[in-house]
Amino acid sequence: MDTRTPNLVWLQSGGCGGCTMSLLCSGANRLFDQLGDAGIRVLWHPTLSEQSGAEARALLEDCAEGRVPLDFLCIEGALLRGPNGSGRFHILSGSGKPMTEWVARLAARARHVLAIGSCAAWGGVVAASENPTQACGLQYDGEIPGGLLGAGWKGQGGLPVINVAGCPSHPDWISETLLALAQGQFTAQDLDALKRPRFFADHLVHHGCARNEFYEFKASAHKPSDLGCLMENLGCKGTQAHADCNLRPWNGNGSCTRGGFACISCTEPGFEEPGHPFHETPKLAGIPIGLPTDMPKAWFVALAALSKSATPKRVRDNAVADHQVVVPAVKKTGLK
Repeated sequence: MDTRTPNLVWLQSGGCGGCTMSLLCSGANRLFDQLGDAGIRVLWHPTLSEQSGAEARALLEDCAEGRVPLDFLCIEGALLRGPNGSGRFHILSGSGKPMTEWVARLAARARHVLAIGSCAAWGGVVAASENPTQACGLQYDGEIPGGLLGAGWKGQGGLPVINVAGCPSHPDWISETLLALAQGQFTAQDLDALKRPRFFADHLVHHGCARNEFYEFKASAHKPSDLGCLMENLGCKGTQAHADCNLRPWNGNGSCTRGGFACISCTEPGFEEPGHPFHETPKLAGIPIGLPTDMPKAWFVALAALSKSATPKRVRDNAVADHQVVVPAVKKTGLK
C-alpha cells in the first residue's frame, strides 16, 4: 500500500492566470490547510512556490523522469501547438523546450491529470477566431476529442483528463476534485460526457438563480441594470449551462447573474465564439434560439405566453427597475 504524501505540480500555459486567481481569492477556505489535511503536497506552482529558475526546472525534470512521484498534474491555460506543430510559441523559460513537450512528458508519469479552466479543457478564449497559436485543450480541441494528449489517453490512475472547466473555474470545483481523488472517492462514473466532474456539471447555472421568479413569469430585463430575467433579451444561457454557480456562489455570495451579467456558458466548449454578442439573445420569429435544456420549443412558447399573462404587477414592475420598487403584499396566507 502506498502511504507516501501525494505530490501535486501545477503548470500555467496559454491563458490569463484567472483560475489561479479564482483559487487564491476564495475567502471561505484555507487552500493549503485543505490540501494538507487531505495529504496533498503542492510540489510546485509557478506563482506560489519558492523554487524558480534552474531549481524549478530540475524539479520538473525529476518528475518527468520518474525520480519524483507525480500524483496530480494540474494544467491551467491552453496548450500552444504552433507554429506548425512545433510548440515553440511557448517555451518553458530557460529549458529551451516547448511547454507542450513538458506537459506530455509529465502527463505520462502522472497518476491523474486535471485541466483547470476551459482553456486547458477545450482551448477556450485562447483558441478563438483564427487561432494562430494552434491552441487546444489537453484532451479536446473545442468540441472534438483529441487535443494535445489524444482522445484515448488515460493517466496512471486509469482516468482521462479531468476537465475542471470554467472561465475561471470555481475554487471549490478544483479543491473538491483534488480531495475526492486523494481519498480514492472519484471514478470514471463521476465524470459527465465531457469529462467534467459531475458534482458540479450535473447542475445548471439556472438552479438557484436569484432571478428565478422573473424567469417563471417571463418578466425580462431590457437593460443590464434591470432586475428581471436575462434570458429573453440579454443573452443569458443559465438554463443550458452546466455548472452550480448559483448553488455555491463565489465566496458564498457572488455569481455572474447575481452581479447583473448574463451567463455565457463558460464551462462548455466553444463558449468563446457564440456567433452573436454575449449580451444579446438571438431570436427566430421573436423566440430565443437557445431554449432551456430538455424543453421542447412548443412547450416553451405555450408556457411563456401563459406566464406573461399571469405576471403580477410587482414582478412586472420590478423586472425593469434597478431596485425593488414594489414589495410583496402583506396578507394572511391561510396557513396555520
